Parts: sequence; structure tokens; C-alpha cells
Amino acid sequence: MTTIGILGGLATAGIGHAEADQVVKIGHVAPLTGPNAEWGKDTENGARLAVEEINAKGLVINGQKVTLELDAQDDASDPRQGTQVAQKLVDDHVVAVVGHMNSGTTIPASKIYSDAGIVQVSPSATNPVYTQQGFKTTYRVVATDAQQGPALANYAQKDLKAKTVAIVDDATAYGQGLANEFEKQAKMDGLTVLSHDATNDKAVDFRSILTRIKGEHPDIIMYGGMDATGGPFAKQARALAISARVLGGDGLCADSLAKLAGDAADNVVCSIAGMPLEKMPDGPAFEQRYEARFHQHVQLNAPFAYDAVYIIVDAMKRAHSTQATDILAAMPAADFVGVLGRTQFDTHGDLRQGAISLYDYKSGKQTLLAVVKM
Repeated sequence: MTTIGILGGLATAGIGHAEADQVVKIGHVAPLTGPNAEWGKDTENGARLAVEEINAKGLVINGQKVTLELDAQDDASDPRQGTQVAQKLVDDHVVAVVGHMNSGTTIPASKIYSDAGIVQVSPSATNPVYTQQGFKTTYRVVATDAQQGPALANYAQKDLKAKTVAIVDDATAYGQGLANEFEKQAKMDGLTVLSHDATNDKAVDFRSILTRIKGEHPDIIMYGGMDATGGPFAKQARALAISARVLGGDGLCADSLAKLAGDAADNVVCSIAGMPLEKMPDGPAFEQRYEARFHQHVQLNAPFAYDAVYIIVDAMKRAHSTQATDILAAMPAADFVGVLGRTQFDTHGDLRQGAISLYDYKSGKQTLLAVVKM
């Protein structure tokens, strides 16, 4: 294949190669370094698998053979780095972006993509603010914290029979947003919120906060944050003989939690903003393809990033164009059936039909409790 230049989705063929493939770049951003790197690489792998499959099958848009290229960038879960790589992708003339992974990087980066008129599909950002900014470019293929927080609160009240709760968040857009949504629903459900503390996403010692919480004797503790901090949080709560169950969102809900929390993982209930992989229509088959390609297990976000690529390509096909502006115009009418099932978007770019999965841990193994359709 001849290497060719691309500007805004239009390729310029090399001399003497008029029939050369058009190379179209799709951006991808996730943390590939730092404490969330394992999750970020899983997300990138999902997008990469989709790109490789589409290229292997052959893609033709408006009579022109197209080869996709994944322009993968690392934002290290850092908002400043997130905006820098967003601008780099704009400068690289990507026609759409899958990302970012964290709400804290997805939201600031979204203005850059909006200004450039480039579709952004997050496979994992759950903070409601992301799609409520009035941008036409923002989409996501997961449920939001406005659904995830209430699902956790309802479970605490109805199934755990909790009356009181202490809340802690990591002060990120994701952790704080989830905790706030949980708190609103908890109060509506009649739970008494004893306290709401903030830590940070680099913290390693939670004993001061937990010692004070122990004196409050809450029935449950809600932690808004990622597994890198949530695991030690749960472990230190167990070490302080706090019997309250620890509830968390999708940031906490990973196989790696058992390594980070040790035996305390069995005291955790967590949610995922989507269907579990084994319940997805094409989940088991996707898992087989993923493991054959990357020789590792799916962490969490890979199927969401995978479908995000296919949804973008579906928009290209319907628009008969690889121009970023035409892809953007085609996105609202998306009606795609993939690994996740049927994906359609509302006027904000959120899913019309979402699902929340609830899990606990038994002997360190993640076990499905329930799936709540939203």
C-alpha cells in the first residue's frame, strides 16, 4: 500500500499511484501510563481490534478503498495532558476520536474537538456534564453517573437495608460526579448522609478519614474513584475493623480490585455503566477474538471502544464520506447493532437505552448481582 497524506479525510495519492488507498485516521486517547494504564491499554486494544478487522474485511467509502489508521495517544489520566493530545489529534487531521477514558480528561478535551468539528465518542466517561455542554460532537456508549449513582443508592437502600452512609470521593470529575449523583438519590431514598469527604486520585493513606468515619458507624461507605485508590481504601477500612460495605462505581469494578484490596474485596459492591461482557449479545465471541489477538483478558472498556470505532465507520458509510463534517452530520441518526447490542443516541449524544450492572466479590472473584435496565 502506498503511503499517502491526508487532510480532513481527503487523501493525496503518491505520484504514479492514482488508485492508492485513502488512509483515514481515527484518534484514540486513554491513559497508557500511570495508575490507570492497564485500563487504558485495554480500551486502546478494543479500538485497535476493530480497526484491524475493518481493514482486513476491506472498507470502501463512496467508491474509494479506505484503510483506517488508529492514532493512539496517552493522556495519563491528566486533564492538562488530555487537552494537549486532543490538540495533537486535531493537528493530525483525525476524522473522529474514540476517547477519552476518564471523565476528568474527556470533558476538557471535548471543547477542542467541538471547536474543530470532530466527533468524539467516549467508551467510558460517565460524568453527565460531558454531554450537557451544548456541543454537537459529544457522544458516549456507556450509561451515565446520573443512572449509575442512583442504581447504587437504590441497591443500598432496598437490598442492603442501609439507613446511614458515609461518602468519600477522589475529587476528580468522575469520582466527585458519581458520588454527588449517589448522594442525591440516597437522600431521596431516605438514607441519612453522615459525611461527605474528599481525598485525591494519588492518595495512598486513608486512615485519617476512615478513623473518623468509623466513629460515625455508617451502614455503608460510598467511594467515588478508581481501583488504584479504592482498593487500598477498602483494605484499610477492613484493617480498621470497619464492617460497613464499601460501594463504588465502574472505576472500582475491576478484576484488579481483588489484588489491591486483598480479602477486603469481598466487602465491596460495585457497578459498571453497561451490560457485563457475558451478557452482551456478541460478548463471548468478542472475548475470544480479543484474547486470541492480545493474549490477555478483557479488563472492562474494550468492547465499548470496539463498538465506538464501528459506529464511527457506520456514520462514514451512511454519509458516503470520510470528511469529519459529514461524519458529524451522520452521527445523530446512528442505529448500530454490535457487541454491546443496539446503540442509538438521544439529542445530547447519550444512549437511548442504557444498563447498569451490579457486582460483588466472592473469594476475590467478581460475581454479577443484577442488571438494571435504564
